[in-house]
Amino acid sequence: MRLFYKESGDLENPLIVFLHGGGVSGWMWEKQLEYFHDYHCLVPDLPGHGLSSRMDFSIHSSAEEIGSLIQAKAQGKQVILVGFSLGAQIAIKILSLYPDLVDYAIINSALVRPIPLANKVIKPTVRLTYRLTKNRAFSKIQAKQLYIEDQMFETYYKETTNMERNTLIKILEENMSFRIPKEFSRSRAKILITVGNHEKQIMKKSVSDLVDKNMNCKGVIIPNVGHGVSLALPDLFNKMVEAWIHDRELPSGLIPVIK
Repeated sequence: MRLFYKESGDLENPLIVFLHGGGVSGWMWEKQLEYFHDYHCLVPDLPGHGLSSRMDFSIHSSAEEIGSLIQAKAQGKQVILVGFSLGAQIAIKILSLYPDLVDYAIINSALVRPIPLANKVIKPTVRLTYRLTKNRAFSKIQAKQLYIEDQMFETYYKETTNMERNTLIKILEENMSFRIPKEFSRSRAKILITVGNHEKQIMKKSVSDLVDKNMNCKGVIIPNVGHGVSLALPDLFNKMVEAWIHDRELPSGLIPVIK
């Protein structure tokens, strides 16, 4: 099975590639696609997710697959890469594998500090809790934490219940053991690293780690939001992305991360 993706917008204009988070799929970017309709937009369903669910997942192979897709679609155009959570980790890997491929990147809520002992507890924990992912009430709670609106809940719930247990284990193992690749420092992209101020401290420390590893990075903390700013505050997120890719001043109220 090949990677599923949706393509929209003006194919003559710069290419924006949106990489979704774990447990959802390309539909999470609906409001971004509406806002950036004048751009050439590309939205893959990551391996193991959505309509790419039968593909085996790894961050490295996902980055290679999407990197090749970008090369095929860009054809010399400006490339903008936007990633959230798991998709942000894959975006970091793409920037590391292909240092000259991307012009602008927005990395939102990327965990880059491995969780101690995570690989020892993920399998037994998932085995005990996997049935909960098929419980509507539990999924409602999860959806609320991710700022998923009611009209998208059925899609989220269907994809959650369809995810195989071993796929979920693999995704969690990769997510919680991810480190910044050594090659990340070579990326020539202009990179904005963001995190919500209600996110865990390890996520905020990850922003500082990334900013320290590449001289082209700028880090900001977004007030009044947790994990999922593109869904929770789409207008702010869209304006932030637009300002970044046009080398304009970012929206007011963002808290800079000092190097």
